[in-house]
Amino acid sequence: MKRSLRTKRLVLMVMFSALVFLSVLINVAVAAAAVYILTAAEVIQTVGVTRDEIQRLMLIFVLISIPVGVMIALVVSKIPLKPVRNLIEGMDQLARGNFKTRLPVDGFSTWNPATIDIADTFNKMAQQLQDTEMLREDFINNFSHEFKTPIVSIAGFARLLRREDLPREQQREYLAIIEEESLRLSYMATNVLYMTKIENQTILTDVASFNLSEQIRSCILLLESKWEKKNLELSISLREHDIQANEEMLKQVWINLLDNAIKFSPPGETVEIALLDKGNVYQVSVHNAGDPIPARQQEKIFNKFYQADESHATEGNGIGLAIVKRVVELHHGKVWVESQKHGTVFTVELPKAQ
Repeated sequence: MKRSLRTKRLVLMVMFSALVFLSVLINVAVAAAAVYILTAAEVIQTVGVTRDEIQRLMLIFVLISIPVGVMIALVVSKIPLKPVRNLIEGMDQLARGNFKTRLPVDGFSTWNPATIDIADTFNKMAQQLQDTEMLREDFINNFSHEFKTPIVSIAGFARLLRREDLPREQQREYLAIIEEESLRLSYMATNVLYMTKIENQTILTDVASFNLSEQIRSCILLLESKWEKKNLELSISLREHDIQANEEMLKQVWINLLDNAIKFSPPGETVEIALLDKGNVYQVSVHNAGDPIPARQQEKIFNKFYQADESHATEGNGIGLAIVKRVVELHHGKVWVESQKHGTVFTVELPKAQ
């Protein structure tokens, strides 16, 4: 691979040098031809120098220009080709999977704004590839863990159920666990399929007018068993507002945000839900009193399969917030997070009409 890279550099330098030399040679030839024609036409007259002597001098000049032009081309070509050589080497490193490769923005490259733009663009591309690779590795680690855990649990309890001496009470307990883990698997598979569907969707369809406040209230009731189990208080500020949107998609947004707030709220705390009219847009905020999200993680939590809780102590697969972001984008809205020591607030801003 290294030999191939050296060969590419050598070929590039030879080609560029040849172009420089050819340009010099053409200029010399044109100048010599012009002098010869002018001398032959006696437009240029020299005292004490014959026409044959002028022709010999011109031939010597051309012959000397050839090696001199080659040397100048070889030396000069190294300067503008340095950024190109760096680019070729960087692309070769990326092709081999080294996504930490970056192009330096120094030396001769700073003399040319175009090379600075090339280096910046390359470095941004390399950073995106590195982030994608990290996301892929996180997906393999996290998502395989999330799927493996319930599968192992189901297999283990199913094995225990085969015991003939197992008490009836334990059988019911194990069956309940198997049912719960099966539903968990089904939920994850559904989320993955739904995420795939909306990722490939570019146009918002099935837009209708409906009561946004009523939709949020129904989502709160759907999750009643979860927030009652943690003894959470709900502070709800919802005036009646209508919106034009895809009703089923927005339902997924509120369920994911509310489920996330319930999941990370300590028992006995308060989850706050508010809907505000901001002129042409509505703002829906969901606040929980859980631990703050570090600033470096706030930029990543909307990425698919990313989990801020790296210990996997809480349920989740890193798809819910990615679904929220994609659905909001399809509605030409915005979603962001603010997290401090007093809790975390997710805010969704949606236009009233599509």
